[in-house]
Amino acid sequence: MIFGELFSPTDLAVVVIVVLLLFGGKKLPQLARSLGTASSEFKKGLEETQKPGDKGTSQTNGDSNPTVKDS
Repeated sequence: MIFGELFSPTDLAVVVIVVLLLFGGKKLPQLARSLGTASSEFKKGLEETQKPGDKGTSQTNGDSNPTVKDS
């Protein structure tokens, strides 16, 4: 697992302390709430674009680089 090798518990503790110093204790719950809302909206958007046959999605002809062709 790469994430476990990248950040040790000490590194994560330092990051948490720096975030506390930058944003303060009162702003952290609001920041976490807005990040959660943004994440759920992003997931909804991804799910909507991946629905087959949906009118909102653009369908290509399998060309990996679609270009406009002049007649």
